[in-house]
Amino acid sequence: MVKVLGIETSCDETAVAIVDSQKNILSHALNSQVDIHKKYGGVVPEVAARAHVEVLDNLILQALQEAKLQLSEIDAFAATCGPGLIGGVIVGMMAAKTLSSVYKKPFIAVNHLEAHALTVRLTNEVKFPYLLLLVSGGHCQILLAKDIGFYEKIGETIDDALGEAFDKVAQMLGLPYPGGPEIEKIAKLGDENSFKFSKPLIDNFVGKDHLFNFSFSGLKTAVRRQIEKVIDDEFCHFTSSDKIPYKIKCDIAASFQKVATDIIINRLENVLNMALKDSQEKPRSLVIAGGVAANRYIFSKIQNWAEPYKMDVIAPPIKLCTDNAAMIAWTGYEKFKLGLVDDLNFKPRATWPL
Repeated sequence: MVKVLGIETSCDETAVAIVDSQKNILSHALNSQVDIHKKYGGVVPEVAARAHVEVLDNLILQALQEAKLQLSEIDAFAATCGPGLIGGVIVGMMAAKTLSSVYKKPFIAVNHLEAHALTVRLTNEVKFPYLLLLVSGGHCQILLAKDIGFYEKIGETIDDALGEAFDKVAQMLGLPYPGGPEIEKIAKLGDENSFKFSKPLIDNFVGKDHLFNFSFSGLKTAVRRQIEKVIDDEFCHFTSSDKIPYKIKCDIAASFQKVATDIIINRLENVLNMALKDSQEKPRSLVIAGGVAANRYIFSKIQNWAEPYKMDVIAPPIKLCTDNAAMIAWTGYEKFKLGLVDDLNFKPRATWPL
C-alpha cells in the first residue's frame, strides 16, 4: 500500500497529511493563521511565510504520530509548489524536498489548483471527463478535467475571484475575516430580493469572447454604492459599517450572494449550451472545488439548476473544500502511480496555470 505525505503552505493554512492508495486519510494536522491575519483584514504574505516556518516541523511529527508511521515508511513526499504566496510555497516545498533527499523517496511538485480539482476523486468515485467549477479566494475558473495533468480552461474571472469578492463585501459590512462564511451566515437572515445588484458581463454584454468569463469587481462596487446610500456617505470606509442597521446588512449579504450565484449559473449554462454543445467529451459530472464550494447556498442552487441536464453535482466534504494537505497528498499519489515525479531542482511558482 502506497503512502504519500503532503504539505500545504500556499496561503494562510499550514497543513500536513498522509494519504494511502486506498483513499484513507491516515492523518491530517493543520494550523490556521486566521487569528494572525484577522487584524489586517486579509493575509500578509511575509507574516504568513514566517508563521509556516514556526509550526511546520511540529505538524509533520504530529501527522506521523497520528498515522502511527515513521518517515522511512512514507513512499513519496508531495508539496504545493504553486500557485500561491511565494514565501509560503517555498517553506513547504523545501521541507518536502529535504525529506525526499534524506529518505531517498520521490518528490512530487503539486499544483495547488490541480489538488482542488482532484480532491473529489479522493472522496467520491468520479471519472474523467468532468466539468470543474473552481472557486476560491484567488481563483475562479470553469474547466473541463480530461485526465491527470490535462485540463481545458473554458472560462475564468477577468478581475476578482469570487472568494475575494466575498471577503471584500464582508469587510464593507464590518464582518470578521474570513468573510465567506460570515456572508453566508447572515444572508440566511436577509431578503435576497431586497437589492437588485448588476451582473457584470451579463447586464452589460461585451461580446462573445466573454460568454464564459466572470467579473465580480463591478458587483463589489454596486454593493459599496448601496452601502454609501444607506449610511448617507459618499465615501464608504470600513469603519462606517457601524452605521448600517443589522437587518440591512443581512439583506445586502443575501442579495449579493444571490446575484453572485446567478452569475455562476449563467456562465455554466453558457458553457453547456455553447462551448460543450457539440463536444465529443460530454462531462458526466459537475465538480465544485475550492473554498467557495463550502457555501451550501451556492451548492444547492447549482444542484437545482443542474437537474434538467442530468448532471451529478459533487463537492468534497466541507473540511476538504478549503486549503488542506489531504488534497496535496492525494494529488501526489495520483501523479506517483503514473510515474509523474519531479526533480529536486523544481522551482516554486507564484503563478502556475492549470
